[in-house]
Amino acid sequence: MPGLLRPLLVACLYMLPLLLPGGQSRIFGYNNGFHYQDISNGNGNGEIHFNGVRLLVESALHSVQATRGSSATLPCHYHYEPELTTPRRTRVKWSWLPANTATEPISPEAFAKETEVMVAMGNRQRSYGNFKGRVRLRRSAPGDMSLVINELQLNDTGRYRCEVIDGLEDESVTVDLELRGVVFPYFSQEGRYHFNFFGAQQACQDQDATLATFEQLYVAWEDGLDWCNAGWLADGTVQYPITVPRDGCGGSDLAPGLRSYGLRHRHLHHYDAFCFSASVKGTVYFLKYPTKLNFTEAVQACASDGSKIAKVGQLFAAWRLMGLDRCDAGWLADGSVRYPITKARPNCGPSEPGVRSFGFPPLSLKFGVYCYR
Repeated sequence: MPGLLRPLLVACLYMLPLLLPGGQSRIFGYNNGFHYQDISNGNGNGEIHFNGVRLLVESALHSVQATRGSSATLPCHYHYEPELTTPRRTRVKWSWLPANTATEPISPEAFAKETEVMVAMGNRQRSYGNFKGRVRLRRSAPGDMSLVINELQLNDTGRYRCEVIDGLEDESVTVDLELRGVVFPYFSQEGRYHFNFFGAQQACQDQDATLATFEQLYVAWEDGLDWCNAGWLADGTVQYPITVPRDGCGGSDLAPGLRSYGLRHRHLHHYDAFCFSASVKGTVYFLKYPTKLNFTEAVQACASDGSKIAKVGQLFAAWRLMGLDRCDAGWLADGSVRYPITKARPNCGPSEPGVRSFGFPPLSLKFGVYCYR
């Protein structure tokens, strides 16, 4: 008997909405779109139902490029279809996935690694962590929830997610932030292949740079970077860019491209590093000094001029982004000797532009010096 009653019970439940006052059925005319509408139930709480209105969150750009120290605006706008006559109470949340963990498409595991940037509801908003005091919502028009980030830093690169929350549902869109800069290979004073992953991270940081991402190295390869030593990237892979295939660099029979060793053990394996540096606020310059200097004298000479001895990342950024061109070898903060050439010419190294390197000569030798102010 219970088995015979079950179909009858289901049928009654199915017909129940048709028998309610107003004859409104939730079965017919089902719509996947949603909009939450509060209906007073007499005790101050609200009940929620769908009415077929869709919440849409969009961005005019999938990626934004900016320069270090400047401001960037990440577009995000939401609206309803059809448009509503009564404003809704929504909450907006911006979160960030660092460049070294951003993936395509974004997985649930990646969402778990996101860092909160800011949340806002109405006129109230709160920012978090390193973004505190540097971010705000643009709010130039109704529905505009674009994120403005001031004083951009090297580590701000990555994927940002704008999430608009209405009731129990939410919609989101992502925008990638990239900094214009330069990728350069870097190795230890002890020679090639002396950095584990964390040592490579620290080495780049010491030179006012960060470990390059795959995308940054790929762009550098497209611009002509050719380097036969493998180096760490920010995602823990080890790769190197080849524009002219040759033996000893993956083989002459392979096409140009990025050669990859894949993911390596971050503690046990040792390679060089590919660093990324963006524009600097100050100025890098070759110090005009009456005589050549050893390393100790070079450090003191910059200090006497109200500056500091320049770092490798600062020299590369000044060369690539500011057009620094000087055919004079000079000391840098890591004990290396280099000079930047934007217009190749005789007696100034190879026929291509670049930062020429003398490696790490004995600190007692005499050269010029590049300072940063």
